[in-house]
Amino acid sequence: MGKEWTLAMLKPDAVERNLIGAIISRLESEGFRVVAIKMTRLTKESAEAFYSVHRGKPFFESLVRYITSGPVVAIVLEREDAVTHLRSVMGATDPAKADRNTIRFQYGLSIEKNTIHGSDSPENARREIAFFFTEQELAELTSK
Repeated sequence: MGKEWTLAMLKPDAVERNLIGAIISRLESEGFRVVAIKMTRLTKESAEAFYSVHRGKPFFESLVRYITSGPVVAIVLEREDAVTHLRSVMGATDPAKADRNTIRFQYGLSIEKNTIHGSDSPENARREIAFFFTEQELAELTSK
C-alpha cells in the first residue's frame, strides 16, 4: 500500500490548552509527515457543513457550538495507511474509554472536548482536506 493523506483537526480545547506542538510531535513520532497546516476559526455555517453527517443527532447543536468556540488547527498528514493509523493513535471518541497510549486518553476532557478529529475513511479524508485546503494551496505546499 502506498502513502495516503488524512485530515486531523485539533479542536478548540487543544488550541486553548497549548497542545498543538505536543500533538504534532506525537503524530510525527508515529510516522506521519505534516503536508499542510492551517489555523482557522469555523463559523456556525461552516461547522454545520463540516459535521453535516451528524445533522439531526442529539449532539449536533452542542458540537457546532463547541467547534466554533475557538480556533482549530487543520492538518493534512501523510503516511502509509494514514486514515486507519490516525484513528488508532487518536483513540476512542470518549477519552474515558480510550486506550492509555492514545491522544484522546492523554489530552481529551470529555466525549465532546476530545481534543482531535480525524477522518474516518479515505473518501471522507479527501472531502475534509478539500474543506480546509484549496487544490492550489496543496499544490504550492507539495511542489518540490
